[in-house]
Amino acid sequence: MDIQTLTTWIRARYETLKTAKDTGATSTEMALITGALLVGAGLLVVAVRSKLLEKIGVISGG
Repeated sequence: MDIQTLTTWIRARYETLKTAKDTGATSTEMALITGALLVGAGLLVVAVRSKLLEKIGVISGG
C-alpha cells in the first residue's frame, strides 16, 4: 500500500465529510463517510507499520 495515496484519499474523504456536514447530510450518509474514513485510517496504520517493520529488518539484517 502506498502511504501517499492513502493519505490523499483520507484527505479527500475528510473534505467530503466537512462538506456533507455543512450541507445537512443525513446521519446515515455521515455514518458511511465516517466509516470509509476510519477504514482508510486503519489501512494507513497498516501501511506505516509494514514500512517500519521493513526498515527495521533492513537495519537489523544489515
